[in-house]
Amino acid sequence: MKITDIKLGHISVPLKKPFKTALRTVESVEDIIVRIETDTGHIGYGEAPPTGVITGDTTGAIIGAIEDHIRKYLIGMNIENMEEIMLKLEKSIVNNTSAKAAVDIAIYDLYGQLYNAPVYKLLGGYRKEIITDITISVNDPDEMAQDSIEAVKQGYKTLKIKVGKNAQLDIKRMQAIRDAVGYDVDLRIDANQGWTAKEAIYTLGKMEDAGLDIELVEQPVPAHDLKSLKLVTNNVNIPVLADESVFSPRDAITIMEMGAADLINIKLMKTGGIHNALKICSMAEVYGVECMLGCMLEAKISVTAAVHLAAAKSIITKIDLDGPVLCSEDPVDGGAIFEDYKITLTDDPGFGFKDIQDVAYL
Repeated sequence: MKITDIKLGHISVPLKKPFKTALRTVESVEDIIVRIETDTGHIGYGEAPPTGVITGDTTGAIIGAIEDHIRKYLIGMNIENMEEIMLKLEKSIVNNTSAKAAVDIAIYDLYGQLYNAPVYKLLGGYRKEIITDITISVNDPDEMAQDSIEAVKQGYKTLKIKVGKNAQLDIKRMQAIRDAVGYDVDLRIDANQGWTAKEAIYTLGKMEDAGLDIELVEQPVPAHDLKSLKLVTNNVNIPVLADESVFSPRDAITIMEMGAADLINIKLMKTGGIHNALKICSMAEVYGVECMLGCMLEAKISVTAAVHLAAAKSIITKIDLDGPVLCSEDPVDGGAIFEDYKITLTDDPGFGFKDIQDVAYL
């Protein structure tokens, strides 16, 4: 099974409601689709969202990285030679992790098809079904409380609350949500780098004092400031999850060695795909650090790949893969089955994609 062509396209999928964080507001998923064709007629699909405020990858950058750099290294390569493909993919261009992730996902899709097995079984096969949280966008406290009530009515047992725009208001937001949903629902908070270390320690301390029972806090301080991340970790009881601070396996092991965070958030668009994400999983197993598997605002192609990884590995104990359920449409035929909080994998080869609708190929 040799790679004969790599084609790129674009999909646009409206969200059910605007997605608001401390960094941005988004109203639709605008992703680049990768279609890798082979001499056997098999097709592998990948996907990358342009998330400039987090990864630095824009639409143009993703297209340019694949067309001008990655493509020429991979045409003619045999899918069974996975290690050499991944070495060439990694060395083809510096950074550009979203572009690499989209290609990596398409390669793993073909790898599963080559051996007629779902990818999650090839990676470990720990489970076939996972439970995800759902994200509550940052708004005024009353609106966030109402959104949380609606999510709980849909069956969600874990909510991820976006905060980080105003420390004092964040406390009111969390109090309103806890009052609205009670204590049978787990609440995670994501500051998206929105606080200083002092603000984080103060705010989280107030939440602890108020008995809000926060499961974890995600990336409370700027990504580059590992000293502040460690300071927060050492001075609050709420477990701290490193997200934007972790792109590469090297980032992950640095944080683990420093004790800068209690947990690691793996996202394929940060790691450059499954190949590097597996390395982080192995490191986390050695250090005994549990991981979350998360996503950007992505449609079902790349999130299905993340689901396969999450299902394969026991070290991944927390799931934040709600991207497809936030979308008002699903252009993907096949892949993982998303039923609100429950995500189930099929036994179709690769990632199980049949077709992608409404792709505008470039």
